Amino acid sequence: MSDLTPQSETPTPTTDKITQAARETIYLCNFRVSVDGEWLCLRELNDISLTPDPEPAHEDPKDPIAIERLNLMNMAKLSIKGLIESALNLGRTLDSDYAPLQQFFVVMEHCLKHGLKTKKTFLGQNKSFWGALELVEKLTPEAGEITASVKDLPGLKTPLGRGRAWLRLALMQKKLSDYMKTIINRKDLLSEFYEANALLMEEEGAVIAGLLVGLNVIDANLCMKGEDLDSQVGVIDFSMYLKDGGHSSKSAEGDGQITAILDQKNYVEELNRHLSASVNNLQAKVDALEKSNTKLTEELAVANNRIITLQEDVERVKEESSYQLESRKALRSDSAPDGQALGETRKQLKEETLLRLDVEKELEVQIGMKQEMELSMKMLEKDICEKQDALVELRHQLEDLHTINQQLTHKSQSTDASSKQKSEVIARMEDKINQMTGTVKQLETSEKHLVKQARNLNSAAGKLLQLQQ
Repeated sequence: MSDLTPQSETPTPTTDKITQAARETIYLCNFRVSVDGEWLCLRELNDISLTPDPEPAHEDPKDPIAIERLNLMNMAKLSIKGLIESALNLGRTLDSDYAPLQQFFVVMEHCLKHGLKTKKTFLGQNKSFWGALELVEKLTPEAGEITASVKDLPGLKTPLGRGRAWLRLALMQKKLSDYMKTIINRKDLLSEFYEANALLMEEEGAVIAGLLVGLNVIDANLCMKGEDLDSQVGVIDFSMYLKDGGHSSKSAEGDGQITAILDQKNYVEELNRHLSASVNNLQAKVDALEKSNTKLTEELAVANNRIITLQEDVERVKEESSYQLESRKALRSDSAPDGQALGETRKQLKEETLLRLDVEKELEVQIGMKQEMELSMKMLEKDICEKQDALVELRHQLEDLHTINQQLTHKSQSTDASSKQKSEVIARMEDKINQMTGTVKQLETSEKHLVKQARNLNSAAGKLLQLQQ
């Protein structure tokens, strides 16, 4: 009976670390990655037959290096396609926290690390793709700016961190595809850094470089000063691409709600900016109208002063004309008028009458101008009142938009919290599923042992029966 019971192994810290590492990373040489529509299918090589596989005929289907190249190419296809579709659906500039963009950089890092030669230095063995990326500066002078920017970044201390920063700067410059094609075409220079069966040395590297052209439609704004690119762990998250109906539909619904809320928030912010700009324009117009109003009031005051002076001149002319009429009557009453003095007085009278007519005409013109200015002042005051009412309404609208914006931010925060809770629940369920699969495997192995021992017992019992007969 001791042989039938499975021996329980006590877990040690080393075994726990090994199992944790195995859960975090799926080795690409033990699995085959294939694309089923828009999803990722992982199949273990021990459970499938490789004869009907549509792989290239010149490659050995059992070669692990060839399987790794094919798996990396399929992962690059899925990550690039998913990144482009999600970025176009999102419709805004991507940042460093965007999960599909992070997975794309992880996949590109695995592609560049495939088949690297180990170089010996004074500090030990070095295995980094930064040396291969430095070749781009020699082949295309345009890449010198990126290389200089990477070398000037203060937080980078390792070649791996410089290579990661170079990938991000090339994506922002929309030249990643061109640079990859440039170094792939020079396999004589790449042979110094890569083995002959590496990804960049084979046809899969050219396929990936062609797929990178589609990333030129993406706008990325990545800040690398606060990121620790030297110590990041590049693990491919296969759960983003694995086919799962219920979970994918729920995540798609959650993503749809989040994108809808973000679109509403962006629309409200854009409307808020337009309204604030219109308010500023109206305020500038009101200021200009107030300035013109002050100028018109000053001109009206000057015109009123001039009208008063003209009225005083008219009164003075009237007095002088009355005085002249009286003097003329007095001269007529005189029996001995002087002809020459009479002619002079007549001339003066004509001149005074002409002057009086001119003054009256100018007075009428000034009165008309005064009336026009009063009308214009009334119209300006009415326009200012209307503009002030419009400003009050716009301010109320701005307050309403601020409240709507706050409500949308609260909704987005609540949806983010719910999505985090869902992701935590999913992670716990995945851990339980992994534990259950482990127990199922142990039970299957114990069942096999039991079946074998039962067969042995049956054979022994048959032999005993034959001996008894």
